Amino acid sequence: MKRLLTFLVVLALIGYLSFKGAVWWLADQRLSEARKAVEDVGVIDRGDIRSGINGRLVLASGSYQDFRLTRPVEFGRLLFNAGSPISLLTALLDPADLPDHWSLQAEGLRLMLDTSMFRNWVTAGADTAPALFSPVCGPDHRQHLGSGDLLRLGVSGVSGEALVIQSSEGLYGELTTVNAGSVEVDWPGARLNPLDLSSLGESTASAITVTLRDGGLMRRVAAYCSRESGVETGEWTSIVMDAFSEALRARGLSASDQLLALYRQWLTEGGELTLELDPSAPLWGVPVRDEGEAVEASRTARYNRAEVPDVYLTRVEPELPERPDAMLEPVVTDNSGGGDAEPVAGWNSVDTDDAGSWIGQTVRVTLENGNVVEGRLASIDDSRMEIARLMDGGEVAYPIAIRLIATFEVWRRGQAR
Repeated sequence: MKRLLTFLVVLALIGYLSFKGAVWWLADQRLSEARKAVEDVGVIDRGDIRSGINGRLVLASGSYQDFRLTRPVEFGRLLFNAGSPISLLTALLDPADLPDHWSLQAEGLRLMLDTSMFRNWVTAGADTAPALFSPVCGPDHRQHLGSGDLLRLGVSGVSGEALVIQSSEGLYGELTTVNAGSVEVDWPGARLNPLDLSSLGESTASAITVTLRDGGLMRRVAAYCSRESGVETGEWTSIVMDAFSEALRARGLSASDQLLALYRQWLTEGGELTLELDPSAPLWGVPVRDEGEAVEASRTARYNRAEVPDVYLTRVEPELPERPDAMLEPVVTDNSGGGDAEPVAGWNSVDTDDAGSWIGQTVRVTLENGNVVEGRLASIDDSRMEIARLMDGGEVAYPIAIRLIATFEVWRRGQAR
């Protein structure tokens, strides 16, 4: 009896170690394939591989660095639950053969923000069409809310948890953050195949329900951007709405009054916004009508759980926004008098390519629209500079896109009297 018990214990131990070893090796192979599949766009650091006899695979302390971003997405723990050890081994042997029910949970997600999150070669090739959902946030109304503004707003990074659940009813996902709200996605009938993501939309004909909650962020953004733009919140909202309407007209569309009201409310108050989207339909299923045509009632949007009627778009003649014909010319001091004129303090025009040598000095920037920003040059990179101004006893740094600068001047001695 003792020998039988010892044999069973040894057999169980060998089976346990064999299972752990097989899971580790298979997981390492699948992750190596994933690293190779994304090597053109990013780098995966899988971290430590762990597993449990209950059918769980855990990756600890890993990250993903996308080449387009300046900061990596880090995770404390990534947990895949297949439901049983057999299902886990089957999924690792063939990722296309996932069980009917599985879940993937990410804990300790973190993305630290930088003043410029996208690398220069990404922004250089960006779409030139007017942005739809990018609020104005600066003295020039073509400056939009960016990661640098979020840093000055006190949001140094985005952290939280994510969850994906696949069941026989469909696919469910959620992302919950500490300081930037949450998003939930419910897609009935959808089936995820990690080896063929393009087949996700073909797996169901159902619409996606997307729920956004801002967690109070939109009120802070509205107050901050209106202050940075030098206008009251109501005027700032009107500027953003005008830019939204112009961006739609550039695409040959016009928003209904209810759609504009919904966007305005979300900009200033935030809250909970639920959208019914159809990825297989044009414009994700948002109703589009011809001018003068009646549109069928739809349940496209709900705000704070109340249905918003008459949310639709109307086709119009595309109207591209006008750009200024010419930039402002630099101010050049007339030194034609000759002789040894006495140098005095004044504004000297400098090429923006040489602006990096004037960090810490008092500068004056004239934008293409005629707005002038004066202050201390705090920092500069390839795409933008920051000018610090004294306000209420403290300094506020204004981000300015270099491409919008018409003239850049430095206050220094060297001009002739």
